[in-house]
Amino acid sequence: MLLLGLSCLLLHVFVVFGTELTFELPDNDKQCFYEELEKDVKFDMDFQVISGGNYDVDCFVTDPQSNVLYNEKKKQYDSFSHTTTMKGVYKVCFSNEFSTFTHKTVYLDFRHGDEEPLLRSMTGNTALTQLESSCVSIHEILKVVADSQTWYRLREAHDRTKAEHLLERVTFWSIGETVLLFVIGIGQVVLLRSFFTEKKGSVAATT
Repeated sequence: MLLLGLSCLLLHVFVVFGTELTFELPDNDKQCFYEELEKDVKFDMDFQVISGGNYDVDCFVTDPQSNVLYNEKKKQYDSFSHTTTMKGVYKVCFSNEFSTFTHKTVYLDFRHGDEEPLLRSMTGNTALTQLESSCVSIHEILKVVADSQTWYRLREAHDRTKAEHLLERVTFWSIGETVLLFVIGIGQVVLLRSFFTEKKGSVAATT
């Protein structure tokens, strides 16, 4: 079984072309990524804001002639697919220029090209051997596992950031309540002492 898994892993090398990254996007800033693609190549893009502000960001994609292929404002997450009509450098930009004091953390997954078969001999009309069928099955399962791991990792990061922000708010609120209680307590003591001071002064005056 181990030998079969290693064989499938070796067959899977250099099959998928893509970029997966997580980057910081400062407030009032914009970051762009560039990819040179051939004509008639399909590319897919997924992005999600993990932390920062309202978890939203502006995103747009342009072709080599600066034609806008995709343009969305204040999106928390989205996906986009396109087949190129010309060869050149395609640009993917994320903008946080509408935010003046909160930076964002953005996850980006960019894939291009059609997935090649695990073996060159694999075609639609070719019968697969038991080893090849097992490799294909393992390959499909590994893709599902990888996608699930990515989804859980993003959800964990998103939830952790929300929990940290909630903890920060609760901490500040608790400190504020504590200070307010001390101020009220000191004020009550001072007020009560002033009552007794006035009474002592009035008694001394009558005697």
